[in-house]
Amino acid sequence: MANQDLYLPLSDDFIFPTNSEVGATAQSDRDGKSTYLCGNSLGLLSKTASTLVQDELSVWGSRAVVGHFSHPKNRPWTKCCDPVNVLLAELLGANEIEVACMGTLTNNLHLMMDSFYKPTSTRYKILCEAHAFPSDQYAFQSQAIAHGLDPKTAILELSPREGEYTLREEDILATIEKEGDSIALVLFSGIQYYTGQWFPMENITKAAKDKGCICGWDLAHAIGNVPLSLHDWNVDFAVFCTYKYVNSGPGGIAGLFVHDKWHEVERPKFAGWWGHELTTRFEMPPTFQPIKGAQGFQQSNPSALTVAALLGSLQVFKSAGMMGPIRERSVQLTAVLENLLKKSKYFVPPTAEVVVRAAKGDSGADLKRKFTIITPEDSSARGAQLSLLFLPIGSGTMQLVFDYLTEHGVIGDERQPDVIRLAPAPLYNTLKDCERAAEVLEKAFDSL
Repeated sequence: MANQDLYLPLSDDFIFPTNSEVGATAQSDRDGKSTYLCGNSLGLLSKTASTLVQDELSVWGSRAVVGHFSHPKNRPWTKCCDPVNVLLAELLGANEIEVACMGTLTNNLHLMMDSFYKPTSTRYKILCEAHAFPSDQYAFQSQAIAHGLDPKTAILELSPREGEYTLREEDILATIEKEGDSIALVLFSGIQYYTGQWFPMENITKAAKDKGCICGWDLAHAIGNVPLSLHDWNVDFAVFCTYKYVNSGPGGIAGLFVHDKWHEVERPKFAGWWGHELTTRFEMPPTFQPIKGAQGFQQSNPSALTVAALLGSLQVFKSAGMMGPIRERSVQLTAVLENLLKKSKYFVPPTAEVVVRAAKGDSGADLKRKFTIITPEDSSARGAQLSLLFLPIGSGTMQLVFDYLTEHGVIGDERQPDVIRLAPAPLYNTLKDCERAAEVLEKAFDSL
């Protein structure tokens, strides 16, 4: 794909907020579209999703309860997740029977841990990253406590080496090899939310399985961002949200994956009527008969509105060719943005010395009002996100730059105390967005 093609979006189906709508008070082109590089936090609304949601509102008004069984668009609410599960399976590298569109991310994580975390007196630890997303950390802690364990001894957290922000593959694998006999569950994020590191999922999964551990993944920042092959990688389970790169809308419906090797072994522990076989569900039988596979874990009926929003975005993915062309474009766009940022006179390479000094609050002239990038440079170790660390740490530089970016219509997101994340989402962002972000970032530093 030539660079000039990057000036055109892969899909023109998405709606960008204008500068005035995002509060770009210093942007003269008030009605122009903002430079939105925040798809890693909340993806944009697609026109297809908007249309499908409006369809469901119309059916709700015209058919009410009858819409569960008779739907003018042939999407009866009792089966509204069926086409979604097919497309999610394609994004995940899974069989349809292994995927369920349901619930919320952390709720699904608890359901999976209740089924797969089975500590014994000798194998009881949860191996995870020390800086996992807080909701995951809360889940790990509460699951350990629920099993009568002390989180301080049950949770084995891995941290990067001094002077580094990302975990080394060899350190993860060495820990699994050394501690594997005491590890019940290996559970990492596919992509680390703060640094943007894409963990070597296949190798970690294999190492965990070789030591007799269960291996699960939180794919909140990975699904729709990087290619996945959960079935072939022999992943035991995974959970994910869909409102980031999959663009299902704020708080959109989530999902889970359960490898089909477990379908006759790990049946749902916390049954709900929507996980019951559809053929007899509405006969209200007293005994639970789960749908075979991951969908048996469903509990309550899903919102047809949130499912429609997800389906709309997934249809855009399908039209774009799914993850093959999307990933190819993502690698190129992210590399372009990285190169533009590195040309800044305020950029310093993320050497161990720089990171250690910055962490200690060193405000030497070579670090004052500077930034570095803590996301891996290797495209195979990252998705679309670049995390910019502002120096010296704790100086307040990040907030000043972030406010300037927002005032000028460049929308990323801040992670306290010193990181701004910028993510050129390949479905709708262009090279122009990358150029604009780098230009405004430079002006932000100049203004300081």
